[in-house]
Amino acid sequence: MGARGDLVEPLHPDAISLFVVKARYSNSYETPLAYPPSQLNVDHIVLRGQVTEQCILYSAPDAHIRHFGVTIQNDTVAPIHADLADAALRMMLRNTNAAIRPGETIEL
Repeated sequence: MGARGDLVEPLHPDAISLFVVKARYSNSYETPLAYPPSQLNVDHIVLRGQVTEQCILYSAPDAHIRHFGVTIQNDTVAPIHADLADAALRMMLRNTNAAIRPGETIEL
């Protein structure tokens, strides 16, 4: 872990959470999430990370078209440009029916 691992540690998945490493903006591009959800026994994903107006914005519709429910944990996403992130969150709410809420209200 890097110099500020303390910032990332609270986001570390627990032993039962599915964790996907991605190399591009979308979490579905060349990852296990590109396969049908029925093969993964997953029907809902929680998006966390950076950059809100890029990676999160591209991942939400990709998940939606693959029939995942989508929640964006808004206290664990980070924008480069706050105004664009606000617009991105509104787009995801409207276009993917994403739930946008803080972590303490999300039940896994």
